[in-house]
Order: sequence, then structure tokens, then C-alpha cells
Amino acid sequence: MTTLVTGATGLIGRRLIPRIGESNVRVVSRSAASARRKLGDVDVVEWSGVPEEFPAAAVEGVEHVVHLVGETVAQRWSPRVKERIRTSRIDVTRRMVDLMREQGVQPKTFVSASAVGYYGSRGDELLTADAALGEGLLAEICRDWEAEAERAADLGARVVRVRVGVVLAKDGGALDKMLLPFKLGLGARLGDGKQWMPWVHIDDIARLFHHALVTPAIEGAVNGVAPNPVTNAEFTKTLARVLRRPAIAFAPGFLLRTVVGGRSRGGGGGRGPALFECAPRHAGGNDPGAPPTRRRSRLVPPRRR
Repeated sequence: MTTLVTGATGLIGRRLIPRIGESNVRVVSRSAASARRKLGDVDVVEWSGVPEEFPAAAVEGVEHVVHLVGETVAQRWSPRVKERIRTSRIDVTRRMVDLMREQGVQPKTFVSASAVGYYGSRGDELLTADAALGEGLLAEICRDWEAEAERAADLGARVVRVRVGVVLAKDGGALDKMLLPFKLGLGARLGDGKQWMPWVHIDDIARLFHHALVTPAIEGAVNGVAPNPVTNAEFTKTLARVLRRPAIAFAPGFLLRTVVGGRSRGGGGGRGPALFECAPRHAGGNDPGAPPTRRRSRLVPPRRR
């Protein structure tokens, strides 16, 4: 059983590979040696990273696909970056499905990452995986990304689209970028702080991808977040308290729009998505498919004394 994992050396991929098993995994990477140093004895097909150059050898004989590749959104959104964010998701997914069709490959499962940006900015609306598409560039990208993944169903695959939230990990992702300024006492809420942050612990999102991969009953859209989202103000306050640092400042909306290149929409009181469906272990549940709950839990572990 061969499982192709794209984006395998990324934050989620590194946690997912051990769950699948190295001997069953094929990955694509610019450097086979580097990929094996990070992931172990996996089958590596080298790839330049250019969408139209995605290698045909990568999809040969695969039975399952976990598709995680995509340019990071955690950077300033210049016109060039926006194009890379789009093509690394939409064009690569299209190329993969086209190659499988051309080679007569019929995968049993195609699990693709997406993002909660699919829903756009919706205030305090309660959002489930059945909620309508939102507005904005990221929503449009998620829509087209998921549409390309759904084409794998024409090949007989069970398609799962995991809409990933704000991933929290000590060695990467959103939290890693926040820690230094907070430790320096420079932590600040974003705008009015009312934006909802549908967060998820790295171990939980890796477990959810694996659960989607091995569970035939799961199909369609899944929200990959904890059941207890918090506002940016609450997140900021909690992180500052855990790190025992002040966080009394705020970043004005106009400054956010300047820094991220027009991506910010919440600085003046707009709020992001509210509640999503998923009950991972770190949020108090045991089953990723469990119904939503409003239980609260710590966002980061307390420091040991």
C-alpha cells in the first residue's frame, strides 16, 4: 500500500509520516537526502516545486494521497506571493489529478488540505462544514483548490477536504512566530481583538489527517480545528499570562493592512469564523468526528516551576 504525501517535510507532514509508517510512504522533495534526514527511510521522488513539473513518477501505483503542499500564507501578500499561494495549491492539485488520469491510476483515497479561509469573515456566525463559501481572495483560492481535489472522485477516490485552522506548535506555525515578541513583552492583540481564531494543536491536526485517511466513512469537507475557538483578544491574554509577560498594546488595522499587503480585514471590528466541527484530544475530546462542544482548554501548556 503506497501513500503519496505532498508537503511531507512541512509542519503537519512531519507529524503525519510516523502515523502512516515510513515504509508505506512516498514523498516529493527538492532534495531526497534532505527529505530522508527529516522523515526517515521514505521513498522520495525529486521535484523542483514548479507546478507544471510535478513528476509523473510520484503518482505511479499510489493507492492513497495526502495532499499538504502549499506556499505559506504567513508572509506579506505581495502580488507575486499571492500568485504563488494560488498556483502552489490549485495548479499542483490539477496537475496531480491529471497525471493519475493519464496513467490510469485509481487511488482509493485523496485527502487534501484546505483552510478555514474558505468561510471568509462571518462575524459570530456558527460555522459547520456545510456553511456556504465566504468572500475574499483566500476563500476563492480555497474554493478552487477544493474543486481540483474533488476531481479525484472521478477516478474512484474517496475525497476528504480538511479545512485547517490556525495550527499551534512550539516548533513552527503561527505560535512559533508569536513567541519571541510575546517573550519580549511586545505581544499585542490585532485591531479590536474580536476576530475569532479557530485554532488546532499540531498533534491533533496530524491525527485528524490520519483519521481521515484510514476511515472510509469520512468524505467531503471536514473542519480541522478545536471545538473551542477563541477571539484574538482572549488568545493574546492567555498567551501573555502563560508566558508571564504583559500584552496591553494593540496593532491598528491600518498597520496590519500595510504589513500583510491587504490581507487583514479584522482590524476595525470585523470578526473571523466562529465555531467549527472537530473535537481533538488537546481540546478535551477523544474523537475527531465528535460533535462541536464549547469546552475550554489551555491554548499552550503552562510553564513548569
